[in-house]
Amino acid sequence: MSGKIRQDGRATIIGACAVLASLTSVTLGAAIAKTLFPVVGAYGITSLRVGLGAILLLLFRRPWRRPIPSRLRWPLLAYGAVLGLMNILIYQAFARIPIGIAIAIEVIGPLAVVLFGSRRPRDFLWLAAAVAGLLLLLPLRSDAALDPAGVGFALAAAACWATYILTGKRVSGALGGDAVAWGMLVAAIVILPVGLAEQNAALFSAHVLLLGIAIAILSSALPYSLDMEAMRRLPAPVFGLMVSSAPAVGAVIGFLLLGERLSPLQWIAILCIMAASGGSALTAGRKPAIEETPQ
Repeated sequence: MSGKIRQDGRATIIGACAVLASLTSVTLGAAIAKTLFPVVGAYGITSLRVGLGAILLLLFRRPWRRPIPSRLRWPLLAYGAVLGLMNILIYQAFARIPIGIAIAIEVIGPLAVVLFGSRRPRDFLWLAAAVAGLLLLLPLRSDAALDPAGVGFALAAAACWATYILTGKRVSGALGGDAVAWGMLVAAIVILPVGLAEQNAALFSAHVLLLGIAIAILSSALPYSLDMEAMRRLPAPVFGLMVSSAPAVGAVIGFLLLGERLSPLQWIAILCIMAASGGSALTAGRKPAIEETPQ
């Protein structure tokens, strides 16, 4: 029993580190991508990021060496499609509102996975904190500076992120990192028609392509591979909770690289959402030990 506990603890630590590394990588890539929006547009850079990310992952993983079980083909297609849609939506949000705020809204998706999977009264406190933070960010007041379209895109990305966790958890056990490669291929097929419709010649310039490779590695190939490793070691609710630091990471990187400044009220809103995720994480962290006590 003690050996199993140590093994589970080690898996949890590895999974947690993978999630944190993923958050830092994807946010850094998003900040670099945002600097290219004026040149190639949000749709163009999304297509470049996902397309190059798919190529890199396919070359690295060579997933065709292992057949896909027939029972996982539709879940894998769903995983890839929602991955592509999530990329389109969040980049549209990044183009309109600060990265930290967009991520704070998007993180409501993983938090919802946790709250819907819980039946404990104390979780209503975390739900209230998340709702309060979201209401402070929504442009419901006349003095709200956020673009309503940007907020809407971020909310839609949140729904996709929740679905991404659930579908990813289903395919990760059997396919591991190969699921990311196949998923990115499906995402590229979904996104490329939108990006090619932009027909921006600058998209294929050497400067943009080099930055596109860096963005593909930082925002697609590396974080999604880390996510898949984390999903193999963490339950879906715990994985969702580990992203509680994502808004702060986004706000700090957005400020350092892009000069995005947030108002005190917006920081309070972000902290409310982080408190909801972090508080739920502390609560969830004690749950496995309670469940193992009778054994």
